[in-house]
Amino acid sequence: MPFVETRKDMLMVGVIVALLLVWLVLAILGAVIEGFFWLTVVGVVLFLATAGYAAIKRRSGRRVS
Repeated sequence: MPFVETRKDMLMVGVIVALLLVWLVLAILGAVIEGFFWLTVVGVVLFLATAGYAAIKRRSGRRVS
């Protein structure tokens, strides 16, 4: 049976994509503004953590929720 996406699944994917975008913006801002190098580090760490969480959940065959 093919994977059928429910409204809840689509919402979680949207949340994960939104988080990835926020972390990416934080990382870019931290890199552009010299005094905020720590913001780059936080943005990159959170981006990788969110992407890793989504990848692990996706690979295990379970829904991301």
